[in-house]
Amino acid sequence: MSGLALWFRSLCFNLGWYAGSVVIALAGAPILLLPRRAVVAWARVWITFILWWLRVTCRLTHRIVGVENLPKGPAIIACKHQSSWETMAFTLLFDDIAIILKRELLFIPIVGWAMARAGNIAVSRGDGANALRGLVRQAKAAAAEGRSIVIFPEGTRVAPGDQKPYQVGIAALYRQLDLPVVPMALNSGVFWGRRQFIKWPGTITLEVLPSIAPGLGREVFMTTLRERIETATARLVDNAERTGTKKER
Repeated sequence: MSGLALWFRSLCFNLGWYAGSVVIALAGAPILLLPRRAVVAWARVWITFILWWLRVTCRLTHRIVGVENLPKGPAIIACKHQSSWETMAFTLLFDDIAIILKRELLFIPIVGWAMARAGNIAVSRGDGANALRGLVRQAKAAAAEGRSIVIFPEGTRVAPGDQKPYQVGIAALYRQLDLPVVPMALNSGVFWGRRQFIKWPGTITLEVLPSIAPGLGREVFMTTLRERIETATARLVDNAERTGTKKER
């Protein structure tokens, strides 16, 4: 596929994404007054449109492998974060989850309000110990409702092939919630990079890895989690194929 075609397809996606989101947001704004599950259902319709439009315009799809590794009941999902894709797709792919996100996102008109009403967990990065206590408190409340918690251990998007330190939040949740931690790896950044206009055609792979049972010491847990996520992520990135193009190394 030529560079011009890639650019044009990505432009079409962005235009449809923003225009469609505005229409869906304005039309569905009254839903914010309804119970949380109604807001979640509205968000899933919204995300279904975005991922459908991504497939139509950019020929970018996804697949999930290893779903048999998901435990029954609530769990802590710890996933690599490479792209905007997973921040949307997780709400659609997994039933009634609570995603840990930056508190500043809640101030975005309608979209941010929907994130809050859907029961996601907002954390202020600069609050230190207070932020950690707030994170644990909100996560316990979500788990008590039978919901799984999604956390990106590095705390930010990281380009394929790069790594950042795993933050203390994941260790605190593991210790305080007494829930299994489900590591997940993906290669979304190969196709939809951070702050990249071009969306490459292909298939994003999200892999659910064997869960880590509660009860490990902090160092053992953190080492095990990092090794599982980073090893699987490196493999997925290395095996990723951009349809009709030669993947850049």
